[in-house]
Amino acid sequence: MRRRGKYREIEAFGLSFMDCVCCGFGAIILLFVLTKFSKLKYVRSTSSAAVVLNQGDSNIVLREKQLRELRRERRRLDTTLTERRAALTAVITESGERQTQLNTLQQQLRKSEISGTVQQRIGDQLFTARQQLTEEMKRLVNSLPKPKNNVVGGIPVDSEYIVFIVDTSGSMRRHWPLVRRKIEETLEIYPQIKGIQIMNDMGQYMFSQYRGKWIPDTPGRRKVILELFDSWAPFSNSSPVEGIKTAIRKFYSEDHDISLYVFGDDFQGLGMESVIATVDQLNRKDAKGGRRVRIHGVGFPGAQLSATGQRFSTLMRVLCDRNAGTFVGLVP
Repeated sequence: MRRRGKYREIEAFGLSFMDCVCCGFGAIILLFVLTKFSKLKYVRSTSSAAVVLNQGDSNIVLREKQLRELRRERRRLDTTLTERRAALTAVITESGERQTQLNTLQQQLRKSEISGTVQQRIGDQLFTARQQLTEEMKRLVNSLPKPKNNVVGGIPVDSEYIVFIVDTSGSMRRHWPLVRRKIEETLEIYPQIKGIQIMNDMGQYMFSQYRGKWIPDTPGRRKVILELFDSWAPFSNSSPVEGIKTAIRKFYSEDHDISLYVFGDDFQGLGMESVIATVDQLNRKDAKGGRRVRIHGVGFPGAQLSATGQRFSTLMRVLCDRNAGTFVGLVP
């Protein structure tokens, strides 16, 4: 047998050496990989942060724009609120003035009621005194001159109750001072009557509290009527038909002598014949051939000029003639 030598041969590149080399090389590769990916992650995170920052800046700009718009809207609302407060103050002031006027009118009405009561008392005393007249006194009273008739200016004034029916349209408003004066003159030819009523051509009452009732005739009430007439302006269709029908239906009574005074300047209704027939049906004749109420008419300047004014004059002449009344046409 061959003896082995005392010393073994040592291999320069053995298995252990190769293991060390591979481990070192692997470690280098691992370091390289870790370094590469960490830089990439850092770059990515940095880009994301930049995006976030950019989005944050955009949100700030948007919020500032919204804030400016809200401030402008607030200033506009403040201005509107100031204007509304000023308007409210004006309305409150006007309401106070109207309330003062209402209180004044109510006081006048109360005074007129008191005056009416006093006049009634005086009238009762006068009636009692007349019953106590001696025969000589009665003879002297009966010898006093009496008026030949009860007609003033061609208009009979024998009624105890009168109703004014006034056209309140825009064309009539041009003659309003003249209309007021003619109402006052009409009242003057009736020194003392039992009841008054005033409505427009649509049948709307000047005094709603006296709807369907007579207004007691006193100097105070006449004054109030004339004072309120200046500002009285309800809607009108320039046709007296509704007012005439309302007056006859609401106020006719067998024991009342009633006259209607129709004031207007034009008629814009569809047909005059139907109006005449309707009034004839409502204002029927009694057993003696008389009508329930008298109908008088007053045509104001314009009634003789325009086509609708001529229709009003024609209609009222026929109605007045058929209903024991008189039509008066005022010239410009």
